[in-house]
Amino acid sequence: MSDQTALPRSEAGERNKGPILAILRNLLTAPGLVLEIGAGTGQHAVHFARHLPHLEWLPTDRGEWLDALRERVRREGPSNLRVPIELDVNSNDWPIESADAVYSANTLHIMAWPEVEAFFRGVGRTLAPRGRLAVYGPFRFEGNYTSASNAEFDAYLRRHDAASGIRDFEAIDALAAAVGLQLAANRAMPANNQLLVWRKSA
Repeated sequence: MSDQTALPRSEAGERNKGPILAILRNLLTAPGLVLEIGAGTGQHAVHFARHLPHLEWLPTDRGEWLDALRERVRREGPSNLRVPIELDVNSNDWPIESADAVYSANTLHIMAWPEVEAFFRGVGRTLAPRGRLAVYGPFRFEGNYTSASNAEFDAYLRRHDAASGIRDFEAIDALAAAVGLQLAANRAMPANNQLLVWRKSA
């Protein structure tokens, strides 16, 4: 991929990176390593690493995304943004032993439920004591959508892949609790999304 080749770009990623950063800035105050799962286009990784220079940021994704992700990091990434690596949440052997924080955006509604379960098992193995998990995206609460547009989005997801769909917060929180994570924050975000934050016990 040459320097003249246009990189993939998410308009939603451009819109939400500022509001997410405003929360992460107050959440991730100590130096450490942040593992990003499902970094996609890399826009979040570049933006957050640039504005949180006390952190080492490690973006990951599956193989089909890696070439473009690595190219964005090469072209735009600051020195604290590591070269992206491949990570499949289904693997029992993630390519990193420990991280001080884990971040993931707009992934759980794309994954099939067994992958969501694998995601939390992997986070439970990898997240350091007192570490934070931050997950951004749409969720249902007590079986209810937070907006009509989220209900429409969920129907769209399920038409294209019956295994995908907006997840119930209560089911997600139960998976987190099973690996020693306690809910620390539930923040409403623009465009009917949430930023959920869990903290791992000592």
